[in-house]
Amino acid sequence: MTIDLPFIWMAFKEIIKSLPITLILTIIPLVIGFIIGLVVALVRIYKTKFLYQVGNGYVSFFRGTPIIMHILVIYYGIPLIVDQVSSKFELNIQSSKIPIILFVLTALSLAAGAYLSEIIRSGIISVSSGQLEAAYSMGMTKLQAMVRIVLPQALAQSVPNFTNIFVGFLHTSSIAFLVSEKEVTGAANIVASTNLKFLEAFIAAGIIYWGLTIIVEGISFFVEKRVTLYSRGGVS
Repeated sequence: MTIDLPFIWMAFKEIIKSLPITLILTIIPLVIGFIIGLVVALVRIYKTKFLYQVGNGYVSFFRGTPIIMHILVIYYGIPLIVDQVSSKFELNIQSSKIPIILFVLTALSLAAGAYLSEIIRSGIISVSSGQLEAAYSMGMTKLQAMVRIVLPQALAQSVPNFTNIFVGFLHTSSIAFLVSEKEVTGAANIVASTNLKFLEAFIAAGIIYWGLTIIVEGISFFVEKRVTLYSRGGVS
């Protein structure tokens, strides 16, 4: 058995066309997940009545179960609920018309929120309480102190963890091909099945993932360097 090197390049050019979908399945869930994670982290830190237990349960469930399960449950569960509600209230809504990508984005966003909440929470806790006391002594409210003092430091310290989550969800987006969403892995599977050259096709897909990971890590290194200079009072 020999590797068809020219076919790897041909597969690469075909597979990379699906890169926008992969980026959408990575970036949008992380943006939505960051908002969810921030809210959940604050609820858990301040132990908001009732919501505290809900937040704990949410984080425990989504971090304690595989993301592929989240996608499949939402993919099969939401259409069932939509059809039943539509039938009961005569809404004339058909679940079959809902784009598959919305199910995947919903599942990934909820999972991202759980993981990011832990990163944000640990970052907030790491900021010394003395800084909060100083902020209060200057007349700042809890919200002002959180936004102006705590969160900037917490997020800056969490840059490496955010990078790991981004890379992790970049690779996790490959699960979407199980529900017929054509991202990088799905495109590789189609190319491989059409040409019966699975090794070459997945080598091409691996190169794409590897290249994206290198770019993300490079951006992270730059951001982390800038943050370190700023925290030390330096200039660039």
